[in-house]
Parts: sequence; structure tokens; C-alpha cells
Amino acid sequence: MGRSHALSGWCAGLAVAPMVGLTSVAEVVPFAAATAGYALLPDLDHPGAGASRLLGPITGFVSSVVRAFSSLLYSLTKGPRDEDSTGQHRHASHTLVAAVLLGFATSSAGAAGGWRAVLAVALLGLILAAGALGDWVLLVVLGAGTWTIAGTWLPGTSAVEALHNGLGEIGGWIGVAVAVGMFVHCLGDSLTRSGCPWLWPLPIRGETWYEIRLPRHLRFRTGGWVENLLIAPALIIAGVLLLPGAMPILRDVYTAIVSTTSVWIAGSQ
Repeated sequence: MGRSHALSGWCAGLAVAPMVGLTSVAEVVPFAAATAGYALLPDLDHPGAGASRLLGPITGFVSSVVRAFSSLLYSLTKGPRDEDSTGQHRHASHTLVAAVLLGFATSSAGAAGGWRAVLAVALLGLILAAGALGDWVLLVVLGAGTWTIAGTWLPGTSAVEALHNGLGEIGGWIGVAVAVGMFVHCLGDSLTRSGCPWLWPLPIRGETWYEIRLPRHLRFRTGGWVENLLIAPALIIAGVLLLPGAMPILRDVYTAIVSTTSVWIAGSQ
């Protein structure tokens, strides 16, 4: 589900950014790119996930630490009706608690470290997203940066300063991107047959790690036709429509096409 997780994170980032006061392309696109990337981060608890293989032995080691911690936490906190499990995949990193904690940590780093810290967090998210979605993500971000610099480049202001200003405006809000991305991942897993215990440690029916999931007839299989033919295309369309300024451009294109078609029909009669 890597592609769907990243796409849903991208859409969530584009939707949430205006809610926290981020409206310009220089603010919204890095925010959404971070959300898309961190929507893949919970799968560090699986050795075969893209996030675990991203930087070779480095992320491989981090993955092993995450799995070991998750297994220990599961053994210490499982309820009387929790199943016998290693407690690794879809456990500690797939919780709302993990999302909030990492979001708070990166928010503090962004507020204290300024644009440099925001850039570091956003770049990691961008690399994660590009690993799942492809290089088009990099092209979108570079295009947005060029657009922003061209639109905000004032006399006496360098291109680098213009970019710094956009990242500086995000500041501590970068932690929201991280938390939203991780939580969107959990919600996505809740749509599948396996479910996701993101309400840990809230006990439900005797289980501390209760898998939240849809009713049986609404669940889908990871990598199946529902994800590939319905969910992913819908997220791609939403990801384009939610871009800042996308709707006015599409309306102008539609108006131009209708006008040209009307003229052509009138001329052919």
C-alpha cells in the first residue's frame, strides 16, 4: 500500500495546510510533501517496506530497532484477549500515540531550528514520498519552488532568501505534517482486512491492541483491484485538484475549451 499511503498523505497535507494558515505554494507544497513521506514512516516496523530499505543499512538498522521496541512494548502491554504475536508489524509505530509524539518532537525542532530544521524534515519526507510515488514528486516540488521564487522575488531579495521565507513560515507546523501523515497511514490500514490498532493503549473488548477496521464486507485486500483501480486513481485526481490555484486554472482551461469548441461548431455550420 506504499503508493496509496503516500497519495493519501499528499492529499491530507494539501487539505490541512490552509487550516493552519499555510496558503502560498512555498508553504503548502513542502508541507504536503512531508505529509506524503511521513505517511510511509510507520512501515519502518517491516523489514521489506520502502521506508526500511530507503537508505540501505542505515534505515535497515532503524527498522530493526523499531521492531525490537514494538515487540517489547507489545509483550508488556498486551491485554488478556490480545493474540499471541511478535508485536512488530502494525503495532507501536501504527498508533496515534506514536504520531503525536513524533509530531511534537519535529514541531519543537522546526520552531527552534527555523527553516533549516524544516528543510531537513521536509527533505526526508520528500525522499520517502519519491521512493513510493516516483520522481514526479521531485518535479512538482521543484516546479513549485520555481513558481514561488518567480512570484515573490522582490528587488534586493535573492532566490535563496525567498525560499527560506517560505520554509520559515512553516516553522513548528512541520510537526503537524508529520503527525497527520502517520495518522493517515493508520487510517488507511484500518480500511484493509488486517486493521490497525491505532487507539492503543485504550482497552477495547479485553484487547489493548484492538485492530480498528471497517465492517467485513467493506474491507479490501492490500494491493488488490479496489486499491489499484479505485482508491489510487481517486487520490491522484484529488491530489491535483487540491493544489493551490489548481481549480481556477482548470476552470479557465475548461472555459477556453468550451469557447473554442463553440466557435468551431458555429464556423462549421
